[in-house]
Amino acid sequence: MLVFSMTLAACGGGGEEPAPQDDATQEEETEEEAAEETAGEPQYGGDLIYGQTGNPQLFNPLYSQDTASGDIEDLIFAGLMRTDENLNVVPHLGEPVEVSEDGLEHIYRIYEGVKWHDGEEVTADDVVFTFSIPLHDDYDGPRKSYFESLESVEKIDDYTVKFVLNKPDAAWPITAGWALLPEHILGDVPVAELGEHEFNRNPVGAGPFKFDEWVEGQYVRLVAHEDYFEGRPYLDSITVKITGDSNAQVLQLQTGDIQMGAFSSEEFSTVETFDHVNISQILRYAYNYFGFNFRNEFFQDLRVRQAIAHALDRQAIIDATLDGHGEVAHGPVSPLSWAWTDDLTVYEYDPEKAKALLAEAGWEPGSDGVLEKDGKKFEIEILYNEENIARRNTAVIMQEQLAEVGIKATPKSLEWGAFLDTINPPNYDFDTIILGWALGTDPNPIAIFHSREIEKGLNNISYVNEELDRLMEEAEVTLDEEERKEKLHEIFKILSEDLPYVFLNYPMDNVAYPKNLHGFTHHPRVPFYKAHEWWLEQ
Repeated sequence: MLVFSMTLAACGGGGEEPAPQDDATQEEETEEEAAEETAGEPQYGGDLIYGQTGNPQLFNPLYSQDTASGDIEDLIFAGLMRTDENLNVVPHLGEPVEVSEDGLEHIYRIYEGVKWHDGEEVTADDVVFTFSIPLHDDYDGPRKSYFESLESVEKIDDYTVKFVLNKPDAAWPITAGWALLPEHILGDVPVAELGEHEFNRNPVGAGPFKFDEWVEGQYVRLVAHEDYFEGRPYLDSITVKITGDSNAQVLQLQTGDIQMGAFSSEEFSTVETFDHVNISQILRYAYNYFGFNFRNEFFQDLRVRQAIAHALDRQAIIDATLDGHGEVAHGPVSPLSWAWTDDLTVYEYDPEKAKALLAEAGWEPGSDGVLEKDGKKFEIEILYNEENIARRNTAVIMQEQLAEVGIKATPKSLEWGAFLDTINPPNYDFDTIILGWALGTDPNPIAIFHSREIEKGLNNISYVNEELDRLMEEAEVTLDEEERKEKLHEIFKILSEDLPYVFLNYPMDNVAYPKNLHGFTHHPRVPFYKAHEWWLEQ
């Protein structure tokens, strides 16, 4: 999946807008830099155990859609391009060499000598194969919209390919970095069978680590790719251990059952006391939200969505569930994005205004205090994934806050895999959800909110806004950055006002790692960024 696409986040912490770090953090970073300077030459060897709360579903970047799978895919797979820690698109397995004047033809060169994990060379055949899959009529994965502008992909020679677009696409340099799949392994598999193919449980990629073993619900073990084109990783292996939930993750960090892992901001003060780990905290390229299922007639009335936004004290939620490490969000754009704007519609906490809006929409209190309309009580479920303690606590607080305005909300949790099955096509079986998006590099939210994404894409809330569809399509083909930024700002403004979600917060990304680990670069979106450079001081 990589950072190029949006993924559903199984875990997530709090959030705050970028600001100068306080003295304590600056001092800690200075000490870490000093430690790097005195660590000496990188050493080969060592096995790193990394904790992750969510269970991966499969390993195929064209079919997975969650961070639990996608984060591990970043170790296994690689594409022509990647994003650096500043979210710039830079060369990886290849590089762009020519773009036509009209922007419709893009030629890329693949570096020679790049090897798949089985020793075969990565060639133009693999690029053509990978990018042809989402163009096929039988492709039923969730990523089709990312390739809407791609007309064809052609092999020029063994190390050169040409992408032909059917329209200008500002995001194409990002999409061109999609992780490659091996043609020599999957080339004869019918596209209709790829989503369920055994490869997705025993993958072969060209990334820095090779898949070794997956014991479902327990761990995924990866070993160093000896022929990785940027050099053999220093670590012998990385084992991603499935910890189950946020509390277990922190406990296992404390006991040493895992050596490294992300943790929620609500646990920050606890993890700070662990003397065997360093902590790195940066703004994550993501947001958390409370989403409405528009198949439920309750939420088709904007006044109801506005009332709920006014009924939720989002700052109180941040304070109670994230230990205050957070900034209230009002729209779908990250402060880290080049397209950031604060010109968004703000729904302040105002329970009385919420009650007035609900009354205006025809909802009146029943004998038990729960609102009623046309013989129906305003009773809903708040669905969240059970691994995420912050979301559980958020659901409980929301239950209390919504009760104050007459809405009976019942929290309900599911294991991550069951949660995804429940909310996604073809089920859409929920009233509301607490969830988060780990954002893609391109800030256009077309993959989440366009109506074409309802049946097979990422618009699992079934939201339809024709004006928004048009604007997102226009932004997709606008190549001038300033003109595109204006269109994106209009899009963000509409979404902040129309409330398909109540946007909750911009999360912080907190990572604990062993004090003898060197080479770690904290990326705002990719946990295993440049993991081939990580090494353990023996």
